[in-house]
This record gives sequence, C-alpha cells and structure tokens, in this order.
Amino acid sequence: MGTKNTRKVNITETVLRDANQSLIATRMPFSDMEDILTALDEAGYHSLECWGGATFDSCLRYLNEDPWQRLEKIRSRVKKTKLQMLLRGQNILGYKHYPDEVVRKFVAKSVECGMDIFRIFDALNDFRNIEVAVDETKKRKAHAQGCICYTTSPIHNLENYAKMVKQLEEMGVDSICIKDMAGIMGPQEAYDLIKTIKETVKLPVYLHTHSTTGLGPITQIKAVEAGCDGLDCAISSFSGGTSQPSTETIDYALKQMGYTTGLNDSVLKKINDFFKPMKAKYIASGQMDAFVMGTETDALVYQIPGGMLSNLIAQLKAQNAMDRLDEVLEETPRVRKDLGYPPLVTPMSQMVGVQAAANVLSGERYKNVSKEVKAYLRGEYGKAPGEIDPELIKKVLGDEKPIEGRFAETLEPQFDKVKAELGKLARSDNDVLSYIAFPQIAEKFFKDREERTTTTVSYTIVKK
Repeated sequence: MGTKNTRKVNITETVLRDANQSLIATRMPFSDMEDILTALDEAGYHSLECWGGATFDSCLRYLNEDPWQRLEKIRSRVKKTKLQMLLRGQNILGYKHYPDEVVRKFVAKSVECGMDIFRIFDALNDFRNIEVAVDETKKRKAHAQGCICYTTSPIHNLENYAKMVKQLEEMGVDSICIKDMAGIMGPQEAYDLIKTIKETVKLPVYLHTHSTTGLGPITQIKAVEAGCDGLDCAISSFSGGTSQPSTETIDYALKQMGYTTGLNDSVLKKINDFFKPMKAKYIASGQMDAFVMGTETDALVYQIPGGMLSNLIAQLKAQNAMDRLDEVLEETPRVRKDLGYPPLVTPMSQMVGVQAAANVLSGERYKNVSKEVKAYLRGEYGKAPGEIDPELIKKVLGDEKPIEGRFAETLEPQFDKVKAELGKLARSDNDVLSYIAFPQIAEKFFKDREERTTTTVSYTIVKK
C-alpha cells in the first residue's frame, strides 16, 4: 500500500473553467453547469476554478451571457468551497496592458461578485506586471496566488526559478503556482523544481499542468512526493488530452499512497455521471474534437501548448496551407529564440505562432511583422526573459529605443472616461470593465441585451 503519509493534498477542480476551455474552447453555457453546482460544493474540493482565462471573452462573444452574472450565480449556489480564477496580471483578461486603476477596479469587483482565490500570472514572468493585481487582491482580503509560467530554454533553470519564487514571496503572495500550460514538465523536472521551491520559500505550492503530452498524472504524483501542496484536476469525463489529469484517478492514487484529499468518492461519481452525457452532446455537435482528446507527444519537441496548436491549424486551414504545418512547427522555436525565449502562454503563444506562420508563408523571415510583435519589441509587454535578437530589433524598430520601465505607468486612467462615454448603455461598473476589456464584443452584447429587454417589456404589456 505504499508508505503512510497523512499529509493533505488539496485538489482544485477545473471542469468549469480550464477543462471547459481546453476541450471545448470555453463554450459551456451556465445552463449546462447549473444543476451540478451544489454537488461540486459538496465534493470536498479545495477550490473550484470557474472564472477568468477565456471564460469572460467567451461569455460575451459566443454565449450571450454576462460573465459577472455567471460568477454571482455560481457563488449563490456554491456556499462552502472557494472559487478561483485565472488573471493575466496587467492584461486582466484581455490581450494588452490596462492602466493600474482598471486592474484594481477589476479585482475589487471580482471579490464583490464572490471570487476568493486569484491565480495571477504574467506571460513573461515579469513580476512588475502582477504587482498591482497582487496588491489589490490582498487589500480586498482575498487570496493572491503568484504564478511562474513554466517553460524550458537555455535560460530557464532551477536557479532562475528559485529567484522568481523569492521575488513572489517578497511581493507578499499567499501561495505559489507552477503553471505548466503546455504539459511539457516531466516527473523529474517537477520533483526537482518543487524541492527547490520548498527549500527557497515557506509558501504553499500548487501545480497546474495538462495531459497533452501524457505526462500529466506521473508528473503530478512526483510533484506530491516532492512536497507539492495542491493539484489541478478535471472530473474524468472532461479530463485527459489538452485538459487536466482526472480527479478520480489522482484521488485514488493519492489515497492509496496514504495521502488525504478530503474528496468524497460518491459525490465525485455523481459529478462525473452528470458530465458524461454533456460530453456526448459536445462530441455529437462537433464542439469537442477528437484531436484535443488524444495524447500529443510532438509538444515535447515543439513546446507548443494545445490551444496554440489548434490556433495554428485553424490559421493554416484558412489560408489553404495545411501542407506547410511542419515548416511552421519548425520555425516556431526559432522565432521564440529570436524573441528572447518567452514562455508560450497567452498572449505570447499566439504572437509567436502567428509570426512563425507569417515567416513561412511569405517566404521571407520577418517580412511582415504583426503589430503585437512590434509592441513586444518596444517593451510594451514587459522585459523579455532572455536577449532579443539585436538584428530583429533594428529591422523592426529602426532607431526607436525600447522602453525600460513598466508600460502600464505610461497609460492614462480610463475608467471614468469610458463610463461617461458609455452612458446608459452600461448598467453598472461591471459593464464598464467588460467594455474596457473587449470593446466591440461588449458593445454588441449591451445592444442585444437592450433589444431583449425591450422585446420582453412589450411582450408583457401585450400579454396583459
């Protein structure tokens, strides 16, 4: 039965956010999760990851839902378990940097709507870009979890990661998360990294990985052996592939090894039985593609996260260039090296992928450079982890000097201005924040909402 360890390992359930995001591009409407929320609350999870990431964009863009109301509705049904979200630091949930006052307002409103744990990351591990979000989270008496985006490169090593966690500890985070977005962390790497972190700081450490490469479950078990305090898992019908390892499987293995998880097996079965027909429905509608459910070991070679791979494929299909996929995959690590080895996580993964495709399809490297890559070279996203190719900077920026400081400090406050511009279209401060993050999509959502309200009102009058 293995050695007896009575240590508790906390399990975070991702079915409402990252499993949903990784397998069906965040298309699960609230109505599909509503009836299981009470059971999720009874299962004994450490937290439910249910918001942030792409859920915000997806609610407004595809599901005709108000993301803030979704959070409030989840909170009204989940009374005991902590709710958790993923926040991109200064990017909030969009793809560019926002002014500090907007970041603070966003955090404050999220707490007001029921958020407990903020997992906060910066795509470049430039922690100047998460300071404000961490500070506001602490001010609001919520839990600030600081992230390290895990990647491998000549400059990403144990010594470097130890420095990063020290920085996070000094910033005052409550816990640390290792975010392995591509599922490329092997069991030995996890063991060594968590041992190092545990020797460097006195904070709880959580591991977030994906099953993309098939390494996920083995990596998680080794992480726990090294002292990891918590793991992200997905209920089995929504696990595996580009999602997380299965909750029930990891729970079973940990209990057999003598750890405790606090999870109730019969409630887990009830949750899984609920999501099984849901999965069948998404497969039948084509929303869940067989590709994302498989094991993709190419990611170990190309270091490309699942979401980035599906983006690349969509991009090449749109240009009738699927036959060039291998060339694009080979160009991706070269672009990443030129850009100073950024971790391939949103928005860097999209930027590197789009640029690699442009380099291959145009037949000349950096003939066309996207505005996002230009902004990155200017320093608008923060400091690159390694050295950016000086020739590339010269080619793109000419004599323009990249900025040295924190880009957000150059941004004017915009909340009050946007609120005044929106006028009656925004019904609350939450609406103003939705608009700042996604202007066109939010505006369309507000207008559709107005129409729906008007129709309902007139219908009621006629009915009377």
